[in-house]
Amino acid sequence: MKKDLPENIVQNITVAVVLESESPESKVWNVYLINEKNQDIQTVLVTSKGYGEKDGKHVQTTTLRHFIGNLDAHSFTKIEAIDEQVFGLTNEYWLSYYIDHIIYDKKYIFLPESIVEGNLILVPLVNKVGVIIGGMN
Repeated sequence: MKKDLPENIVQNITVAVVLESESPESKVWNVYLINEKNQDIQTVLVTSKGYGEKDGKHVQTTTLRHFIGNLDAHSFTKIEAIDEQVFGLTNEYWLSYYIDHIIYDKKYIFLPESIVEGNLILVPLVNKVGVIIGGMN
């Protein structure tokens, strides 16, 4: 039964939408996975998708699966590029990984219009501005 399963809580793992560069014509954004743990994580898999309303119609992007492999302690890796056109949608990243043969998973959700200039902060380890979800929670 579900109540018998251990509660494997994900902590110190962040997903961030990072502003890589900008010009008067465009901005380049990427999504990063950041391991702020003191230990490596193994067999990392991230699925991503967007969904919501756009112009009064239900929209859903393709679900993408990203096999990251292993991610060292206090390091980060790029998951994917992200287009500003999907910032008005809910953008969901579902992470799963192992530590010592124990599986952990967590869903990270960027709500519509949450990736805006007013929410930009300096992203740990990446040292660029972006919007983050995760960390200590």
